[in-house]
Amino acid sequence: MATPRPRIRAVPFRPLLLFLLVPLIYSVSRLHPWAPEKGVCLPHPAAPKRPDRLVLGPAAGQDRPDRLQCQGLKALNNIGISTEGNSSGEHISFVTVFATYSSVPDGDGKVPSDTVTVGNHSYSKFERSMAILNTFTRFIKVSMPRSNVIILTDPDSKFSVNQGSATLLPIEGNYSRGNLMLQRIKSYIALLEQKLVELDRMEGLNHFVLTDSDIAVVDDLGDIFKKYPHCHLALTFRNNKGQPLNSGFVAIRGTRDGITKAVEFFKQVLEAYILKYTKASRMLGDQLALAWVVKSHLPSAFRKFSRHEAFTGEVNGASVLFLPCAVYNWTPPEGAGQFHGMPLDVKVVHFKGSRKRLMLEAWNFYNSTSKLSDMLCLILRSGRTKYDF
Repeated sequence: MATPRPRIRAVPFRPLLLFLLVPLIYSVSRLHPWAPEKGVCLPHPAAPKRPDRLVLGPAAGQDRPDRLQCQGLKALNNIGISTEGNSSGEHISFVTVFATYSSVPDGDGKVPSDTVTVGNHSYSKFERSMAILNTFTRFIKVSMPRSNVIILTDPDSKFSVNQGSATLLPIEGNYSRGNLMLQRIKSYIALLEQKLVELDRMEGLNHFVLTDSDIAVVDDLGDIFKKYPHCHLALTFRNNKGQPLNSGFVAIRGTRDGITKAVEFFKQVLEAYILKYTKASRMLGDQLALAWVVKSHLPSAFRKFSRHEAFTGEVNGASVLFLPCAVYNWTPPEGAGQFHGMPLDVKVVHFKGSRKRLMLEAWNFYNSTSKLSDMLCLILRSGRTKYDF
C-alpha cells in the first residue's frame, strides 16, 4: 500500500504579495504624489527649518573678470562705487510706499510670537519692517548724500522716521495688504501731480526714483539722467517671460515734460490693472499691468530683454529707457539655479522676499567696516540661503 503523500499547507498569497509590493508602491508614490478625495483634510507638511543666521557659501562668478571677485569677505576688484569726487551731482528724490499692519491673532485669540534676532537686536514684525525702512534711507544717505527720501503712506499709519532727509507724505487711499500694489500706483500719480503744481516754485532740477523699500542703493544713480538726457522715464527689465519688468524701480526725469509723461504712463498702467489684473496675486498685478502697457505700444522691446543692455523706445509718446535689472535692480539668488555672480557695475541691490534679513545683516556689516565693496561680498556669499523673516 502506497504511503500517502503529506499535505502541503498553502501559504496565504495576499499578505506575501502585499509585503513584496509595499516598497514599490512607496517608491512610485514619491514620483506621483497622491491627491486626496474631495473633503478629506490632511495636515500641512512641516516647512523645512530655515537658518536663523547667515550661512556663507562660495561666491559665484569667481571665474569671470566682469564679476565681483572676493577673497573671504574682502573685495578684490575696483568696483564702481561712487565717491564724493565722482558723484554725478544730480539731485534725486527717492519715493517709496510704506504702510503698517497689526499682527493677526491665531485661533486662540493670541498674537503669535514673530520676533527675529539680527546681530544683537531682536525685532517684532513691526520693528523689523521699520528697520528695513530705516536701512533703506541709510544706504541712500551713504551712496547719494545729496538726495532725499519721500515716504508715501496711509494717513492713519502710526509710525515716524528719524533719518534727517526722509519725510512722510500721507495720501488718502486703501493701503490694505491685498490692495497695496494698486494703491501704490494711485499714490505715485497723486505725488507726481502734486509735483507738477509745485514745479514753478522749485529751485533747480529734481528727479525721482520710485522704489520698493527693501533695496540698497550702492552707487550714484545720477548717470541715468546724464547719460540719457532725452528719456522721460526708466524701467528695469529681466529675461523673465512671466514678469519681464520689475515694478520695484522706476526713474522719472524731473522736468515738466518728464513728470507729465510719467503721470500719463501710470494712468495707463492703473487702467490695465483694474480691467485685467485685479484677481492676480497681490504682489503681481502691477507688474503684469506694467508689461501689458509696454507690450501694447512697444512689442519689439521684449525681444531685447535677453541681451542685458540698456536701450530706449517710445511708449505712447513717452521716451522710455529700459535698464537691465542686473545693474539697477540686482537680486541675490535663492536656492539652486543658474547664477553668474554680481556685476561690477551694480548700483541697486533688491532684497525682495525672504532676503530682507540679509539687508539688515549687510547694513550691520557695512556699519562695522565702512566698506561697501566688502559688504557686497557678504551679500554675494550669503545670497543663496533663505531666512525666516
